[in-house]
Amino acid sequence: MSANAALSAFDAHASHAIDDDANYQWRIARRPEGNVRPDDFEWHAEAIPEPGEGEVLLRTHYLGLAPVMRFYMQGTANTGDAQLGPGDVIHGRGVAQVVKSRHPDWREGQIVQGQMGWQTYKVSRMTPQEKFFPMPKNGLPAALGAGVLGMTGLSAHAGLFACGSPREGDRMVLSGAAGGVGSMVSQMAANVVGCDVVGMAGGSEKCAFIRAHGCSASIDYKADDIGSKLDELRSDGIDLYFDNVGGETLEACLERLRMNARIVLCGSISEYTRDEPFKLSNYTRLRATDSVMRGFFVYNHLGRWDEVMDDIAGWISDGRLKPVQDIEEGFGAMPRALANLYYGANVGVQCCSVRGEPEEWL
Repeated sequence: MSANAALSAFDAHASHAIDDDANYQWRIARRPEGNVRPDDFEWHAEAIPEPGEGEVLLRTHYLGLAPVMRFYMQGTANTGDAQLGPGDVIHGRGVAQVVKSRHPDWREGQIVQGQMGWQTYKVSRMTPQEKFFPMPKNGLPAALGAGVLGMTGLSAHAGLFACGSPREGDRMVLSGAAGGVGSMVSQMAANVVGCDVVGMAGGSEKCAFIRAHGCSASIDYKADDIGSKLDELRSDGIDLYFDNVGGETLEACLERLRMNARIVLCGSISEYTRDEPFKLSNYTRLRATDSVMRGFFVYNHLGRWDEVMDDIAGWISDGRLKPVQDIEEGFGAMPRALANLYYGANVGVQCCSVRGEPEEWL
């Protein structure tokens, strides 16, 4: 089945509409096998909950999508969150407004970013486990809190700066360059640090997109032989490889390292639906070049949240970072939005607009 045909199967879900008289949810209907399918998702409506003492009622405006959500649905996500099963609301972060507050630290009208789940309302005690942060009024859209000024932005910043140690003039390669993290990393590396970035994306349109967003050259993994293009565009080797896809692409980059190269393991989306894990055969290239390969877990970098968000907001304001969010309209489109990630149908950070921008914002 083609990607377009597979994605069109989700269109019936998009007809689900919401109002402000109920709390609408997407729940797990069954654990996905391979890519997500429409029957993996269950639509549910229930009464809007009332906050108790020390709680707030949050109304969802935007939700962000990430590949890890399929692992939530499978009950295999290694994020420290409680494992989910059929009947549970799918985990996910988003942007919401406090509409009722019985909590001393949160005011009605505030906009927050945090663990909302796939639902249109939520009662919360605002515990550290839910990782809520207030959205500052800095003139930028609240929608950015669902990705660029959210966990996707933290992933891009932490992966590049805390783990990749980029240097001006680095000969860099970036896979998944048109995705949420990749579209930010390319611009940070090129426009903030001064790296020369070769990006990988699927299709001519995405390759044109990444060349307009920080990449000096592109590799079309759908049409090009990756090894041959790396030999052409990185004939002098790779100083820094930021990996979003894993598999054979990681293996190809390991063969072309310069001395003291750095590899950042951010994601491995090419491996997520394989029946058997990919077995990396040439990791010993790290020894031969005195190189370092380092993975990271974004939640381990939450202590730098304010600093990172200030950096990103500043780069947006001065034009060095163009935020790109691919927004599906309507809460009913959430299953389609998740499927977009696995079929390569999104550009930039994949989000869903539940209610759009809030009318008033404290």
